[in-house]
Amino acid sequence: MPLVDRVFRSRRLSPFVYGALALLVFLALGALLPNYLVYLAITAIVATIALIGLGIVTGTAGMIALCQLTFAAVGAWIVSLFTVLQVPGGYLLWLVAGGVVAGLAGVVIGLPALRLRGVNLAVVTLGFAAAADATLLKTQFPGAPQGTKVPRPEGFTDDRGFFVFCAIVLVVIAVAVHFLQKSRFGSGWRSVAFSERGTASAGTSVRLSKLSAFAVSAAIAGIAGGLIAGQVGTAYPAGFNTIQSLALYVLAIVSGSYLLEMALFGGILWVLIPELLKRLGIPQDWGFVVFGALGIQALTTNSNLGQDLRNAVTRRRRRRLQAAGAAAESGLVPLGEEDFATALTTAPAHGRAPRALLTVSGLSVTFGQVQALQNVDLTVEEGTIVGLIGPNGAGKSTFVDAIAGFLPQHEGTVRLGDDALDGLPPHRRARLGLRRTFQQDRVPPSLTVGDFVTFISRGRATVAETAEVLEFLGCPPAATRISNVDVGTRRLVEVAANLAAKPRLLVLDEPAAGLSHEEHVAFGQRLRLIPARYGTSILIIEHDLDLVRSVCGSITVLNFGEVLASGDQETVMNDPEVLKAYMGETEML
Repeated sequence: MPLVDRVFRSRRLSPFVYGALALLVFLALGALLPNYLVYLAITAIVATIALIGLGIVTGTAGMIALCQLTFAAVGAWIVSLFTVLQVPGGYLLWLVAGGVVAGLAGVVIGLPALRLRGVNLAVVTLGFAAAADATLLKTQFPGAPQGTKVPRPEGFTDDRGFFVFCAIVLVVIAVAVHFLQKSRFGSGWRSVAFSERGTASAGTSVRLSKLSAFAVSAAIAGIAGGLIAGQVGTAYPAGFNTIQSLALYVLAIVSGSYLLEMALFGGILWVLIPELLKRLGIPQDWGFVVFGALGIQALTTNSNLGQDLRNAVTRRRRRRLQAAGAAAESGLVPLGEEDFATALTTAPAHGRAPRALLTVSGLSVTFGQVQALQNVDLTVEEGTIVGLIGPNGAGKSTFVDAIAGFLPQHEGTVRLGDDALDGLPPHRRARLGLRRTFQQDRVPPSLTVGDFVTFISRGRATVAETAEVLEFLGCPPAATRISNVDVGTRRLVEVAANLAAKPRLLVLDEPAAGLSHEEHVAFGQRLRLIPARYGTSILIIEHDLDLVRSVCGSITVLNFGEVLASGDQETVMNDPEVLKAYMGETEML
């Protein structure tokens, strides 16, 4: 492969290369555009920066924030204040300070997001924007009544120079956000948007993920606000009002601003639509109506202009990915009897004497007047696979939620080895070594298989270990996008990712759903190898009794929230009460 191709394909180098090329384009535009268009281009760049920040909290983390220009006003207010006070350090330092203060404001406003979502969160952020708007109208920005001008940075004092400065800031922010999106923070934001439970079960704090998304988004908006102050010289409330924040949010949805190049597309629309209306002799306020119409189209058709444009440009690449996705199904095939026996006997022993790993005593859960679980006892020893079975409504899912930390209000005790888990949140239990999978799909489709494994394992798995565990469970290669694989294969990827985290106990909640009969057999073989191969004990909740029989040495049966039977497999599966619970009394007569 030629050197140029290797550079552009490198995940580490390509962002810097694309950033440098973008900067060269901006430099050329700054030299060639007429003065009026240069000023409009500054506005487009500043809007792009604000949209990049909004794309993090709205597009990536999946939360509604209707106050982005209010955070921009915080940044502009700090820059204006530092101008009046003549704080040492100059404009660049003031710009950074404005971003930091706006980020702190983002944390404060993000606190309701820990409990609210959807429309309720939108109301809170809109209320903040309205309150800030009213406050600014009363108090004005520092220096505004006196007409104090914010000085532009030295060497960038005219419009062309300031355009170049803004372009540099945009490129720096875009590259930084690119790496943030690829980092554990970015994976956490995507995971929170797709499943808060899945995020917590991976050992990641949902609170931290949400607050960090708000903080980074607000900090970027604060920098955009500081640039606005530098562009106009004196900041006024009219440039940061509530209706403009709403329009910016709609534009973020329309353009798909969580994609960096689409944020630039959105920034161009922010300037282009009002300018076209102006040329047509139509009041520019009608631009908000246009944005609203585009937003309605995006929401009702579940598409947007930005994504449609990107799809048109990358149509050939998408066809290639779809073709690869069609082949990226489970490669899980049964081992021959001889091969399986060899694998079972040669699996590395971890040398631990059997002892209790998970100890659940007197677990009871009540929902109102309904007793979901009553005095449930269960023990999983190290190096074993234990089955938890029962008919629908027996309390299996409630049991898993309780031990994983999603139902903290329960009676009884839960211990993992020497660690008491009672009262700990899910992500703390996960970090202590208790991992779980889910019945529903909790694997974010926006990640690659490798990125998902890295996120779930909290970076504990090396590249070689990731490749090994994926191959062991017949999963697609690490570079495969999860959106291109079927549901059954996603289940296998979820199990592989949790194994890569090296947990002490892995709770599998119906992991074989979506697998073919052949894959069931192969999956059962792999499960039997896991305790010796990876040092992980397993508690499996499964309706498929054939799979349970093939892998579980001991079984606990729940029925109507109580333990119906518990012990070795043969004894439990031949218990008349167990047979009655599964088959019904009539069929047994």
